[in-house]
Amino acid sequence: MNILIAGLNHRTAEVEVREKLAFDGPKLESGLIGLKGLPGVAEAVVLSTCNRVEIYANVNDPGSAPEEIKGFIAEFHGIAPRLLENALYFHSDKAAVRHIFRVASSLDSMVVGEPQILGQLKDAFEFALKQKTTGVLLNRLMKKAISVAKRVRTETRIAENAVSISFAAVELAKKIFTDITEKSVMLLGAGEMAELAARYLKSSGVREILVANRTFETGCRLAEEFQGRPVRFDEFIREMAHTDIVICSTGAPSYVVTKGQMHSVMKERKQKPVFIIDISVPRNIDPEINEMENVFLYDVDDLQGVVDTNKEERGKEAERAEGIIEEEIETFLRWLSSLDAVPAIVALRERAEAIKKEELEKLLGKMPQIGEKERKAVEYMASAIVNKLIHPPTVALKEASEDKDALIAMIKRLYGINGE
Repeated sequence: MNILIAGLNHRTAEVEVREKLAFDGPKLESGLIGLKGLPGVAEAVVLSTCNRVEIYANVNDPGSAPEEIKGFIAEFHGIAPRLLENALYFHSDKAAVRHIFRVASSLDSMVVGEPQILGQLKDAFEFALKQKTTGVLLNRLMKKAISVAKRVRTETRIAENAVSISFAAVELAKKIFTDITEKSVMLLGAGEMAELAARYLKSSGVREILVANRTFETGCRLAEEFQGRPVRFDEFIREMAHTDIVICSTGAPSYVVTKGQMHSVMKERKQKPVFIIDISVPRNIDPEINEMENVFLYDVDDLQGVVDTNKEERGKEAERAEGIIEEEIETFLRWLSSLDAVPAIVALRERAEAIKKEELEKLLGKMPQIGEKERKAVEYMASAIVNKLIHPPTVALKEASEDKDALIAMIKRLYGINGE
């Protein structure tokens, strides 16, 4: 059994290349079946996300399998094999085990610690199970990768602390408002980071999302996407009096909210706290507003400082995670190594049972007067002797590493297995 991983990711291929090689929709099923049908592939799982496409395989010949799989990928997606030269990477055996453990644990992700990849890996495995393209090796490998990822998340803090501007904004909002489920959010403008922050807030359970955009039609479309309410841009100041969180990204050349306007808003709000995130560059919210009581204003630099600190913390946790992965690799490799000894162990057990049966027949044949109770006692004792005799060589075969082949040959010779 030989583990091989073939793939590409955000570091080795541009998005245009990743899109062409994605196994999405019906391509996933036909791709899996096609891979499993290759002469050199015994088992296959395909993981296809926006940031990576990877094939996990149990191959018959690790020497020829990379070219065989590369040729399949090129033919399946209708591209020239030479275009894959700089994009594809291959990992085998121990390096392959390490790679999939790191992928599952989000150590190989664009954002270290992000939780989506583990769910995507689970989905890929479950789909392969349904298509019956896996077997003993990949089933064990995929289950182990999932359990390793869970251990990493349990024993480290790698998934904690926001490492994107948008997510940092949401985390700050949660610190300012203990419970944000009853809070309302207003988007000023439809910038990408502001929209992403709104998505995070929506998934966190905010009550309402308002969208104020200079182009009202665009605001309407975005509001509909969030099941929110569009607001005309010249009316957003009035609406701010009833809004708890404001995310601004208008791209305006000057301030769209001044200190004087904010005084009016806070008077209308009866000084209830308001959280404002100005993601715009240049800034669209007058920074002097931050001096006002119960107004919490953060700009891109403030959020970037939070992100940088959190990235440093995640880096430290990633080091701990790498240590856990190295431990788990050795555990998996011991199991994998034990598979080579299984045929010899089975043969040893069969040889011992055959000798036991032969000798019992001789003995009991000479004792026709023996009763059923005595017969069972003799058979039990014979089984106990056999089990104790073959236990040490069985353990030795399971635990053998570098000298396993020599040990298997020696045991076969000593016990006369397979005519040796």
